[in-house]
Order: sequence, then structure tokens, then C-alpha cells
Amino acid sequence: MSLNAPPLALYVHMPWCVKKCPYCDFNSHGLRGEPPYAAYVEALLADLDADRADFGHALERRPIVSVFFGGGTPSLFAPELIARFLDGARERLPFADAFEVTLETNPGTVEHGRFDGYLAAGVNRISFGIQSFDDSKLKRLGRIHSAVEAEAAVKSAQDAGVDNINLDLMYALPEQSLSGALADVERAVALEPTHISHYQLTLEPNTAFAAHPPPLPDDDAAWAMQEACESSLAAAGYTQYEISAYARPNRRCEHNLNYWRFGDYLGIGAGAHGKITDVSGSQVIRRWKVRHPNAYLDAAGSAARVGGHAAVVTDELPFEYMLNALRLIDGVPADDFSARTGLPLEHIANRLAEGRRRGWLESDPGRLGTTPLGQRFLNDVIASFL
Repeated sequence: MSLNAPPLALYVHMPWCVKKCPYCDFNSHGLRGEPPYAAYVEALLADLDADRADFGHALERRPIVSVFFGGGTPSLFAPELIARFLDGARERLPFADAFEVTLETNPGTVEHGRFDGYLAAGVNRISFGIQSFDDSKLKRLGRIHSAVEAEAAVKSAQDAGVDNINLDLMYALPEQSLSGALADVERAVALEPTHISHYQLTLEPNTAFAAHPPPLPDDDAAWAMQEACESSLAAAGYTQYEISAYARPNRRCEHNLNYWRFGDYLGIGAGAHGKITDVSGSQVIRRWKVRHPNAYLDAAGSAARVGGHAAVVTDELPFEYMLNALRLIDGVPADDFSARTGLPLEHIANRLAEGRRRGWLESDPGRLGTTPLGQRFLNDVIASFL
């Protein structure tokens, strides 16, 4: 098996939020007193040092192409702490000449004027967790902001000079109508962000919504919302490039594109996951960190910070690859499968043929991508590579 080293990104997990939302299955922890923000940033840098030592030659001469602060709510961290981490990361790793730095932001935690500080720290992309512009839906989702506060936060970022902004929106919300889903899109577009993530609310295991399900639109109604909102976004100049991602020209999220193209990323922080291609060892490695912030802080860069570490077995590589690549609307070059997995395309020839026979996969042998029918039944398409 021969592998090529793909681009390398950096994911940084900030685990605290003001209040846990009932639909959220991320590793996030509601505030109980003041978290040790500064100590956590130092633990992040110690984690980065330890990963560099552990992965060694697998990281050599590989610049970081993007950084993504996810959570939780990263905007709970002051700009000076974001700057401390980014400055420390640049001291430890090479960075590409032009790299994207995204900070996820909750409109309910933004202090007026802070965006200047985040820009000065090196953040050049802000992602707002809006979810809806309907106050009744926001309350049902457990969000801590109102529609007016969301609009004010976005405008505050724009006034500060942030010119690359994503808005997260959900559809198929409890008791949502088609007109309500379209109204959310219209209000989002009116704010003129460069990128909109638009995804369906799903009931994830081990969440409050899973334990006590709210009344959600049925599958047909959800599909009608998706199609209508896609058309509305396209008419407003947003091109769909992934199942749930829409962008203005040249404003696609580079960090997420790296995920979907089966690129590599270091995962730093409590519960963070990473993927590293070890060319010399001919293996793809998954690593994840301990989930609880207190356990992570106690480990502070020691071996105990690692929650798990395993090479992806050969039989699982096609599924892992397709789980990401087939989310892209235009697909990927067929040759990338071998470059990223080390497996010959013949390894999945029968499954590709069956997908094309069903009308799920494009017929072009030079690309791996779904048809519109395949996009509708994407989970089934991906499962076929298990």
C-alpha cells in the first residue's frame, strides 16, 4: 500500500458553552463557574508539543493550511487567549503562506467590539451558530440568543472588518413549515455572509431531544424544505459545493474541504479527533483525546491526554474515504482514492459498478461523485462501501 501525504490542518476544540443545547451531541459542557481559560490554552500547546513528538517524521515539512476553533463556544475565549495559542502554534509548526483561521461564535456570547481583537489575533473567518431567525424556534432549540441579537452580532463583525463570515442554519425544526424554513434563508441572505451552512436537524443519541423527541416535520416535508432552500440560496448567488454548504465565489471553507477530501488534521483539545497519514508506515492513523475538560487539563500534554489511537484497517478505508468525499457535490478525481488510501481503485470496482447501476454514482470513470439521486440517498450510498 503506497500513500501520499495530503494537506495538513489543525482542529482546536474549546469545550465550554453557556448552556448545552438539547440537540447537541458534541463534546460541550455548560458553564458552572468560570472555566480556567488561560490554563486550558497552555494545555492546548502542551498537547500540540506532545503530538509533534509522537508523530515525528509524519509531520515533517508539512505546513498547516487551516486552523479551526470549534466547540463548545470558542468565542468565550478572549482574543488575547486565541492570539496566545496561534502565536504558540506558529512557533511550533510551519504554516502555509495563506491559511484560513476560523472561529466558531455564538451570537449570545459576543461582546461588542471584540471582533477587532480576534482579527488582530489572526482569525480571518468567523462562523456564527445562528440556527434560525425565528425566536420561538430558537427558544425550542435552547439557544441563548434572539434573532435581533444574531443580526446585531453579524453586523458587528462586518463593521470590525471581518469579510469572511459563515452562518449556520438548521431546517426541519420542531413544527417548522416550508415558509418558515425559507424565511430563515431569506434573513440569512439579507446579511450578505460569504458562506451559509444549511443542514437538517436530526435526533442524535444521548441528547435531550433523543430522550424526549419534539414533533419534527416528516421526511417528505424535510426534503421539500431542502429543495426549496437550495433554490433560494442558488438564486441569491450561493453555490452548493457540499451537501450542507453553500458559498459565494472563492469563499468555500478550506478547512472543511480538507476533511471532505480525506486530508490530515491534528486534533488538539478535550475530545478532539485527528487523522494523520504516516507515509513511511503506510497507514492512516486516527487519534482522539480524553473528553472531559478536567481530565484533559490534568493530563496537560502527558500520554494520559490520549483517549485512543488506532490505525484504520484496510477494509475500513473505502468507507472512511467515501464518508467524506461523496459529500462533495462535484465529487473528487478518481485517482485521489488511491493517493489518500493507498488502495487501488480496483479494490472498490464492484461497489462502484453497483452504485452506477442504481443511478447513485456518476458514470464518469475519472471521477467519484454522486448523482442528484445519490445525494438524496447519500447514507445508503456511503453504507454500500462498508
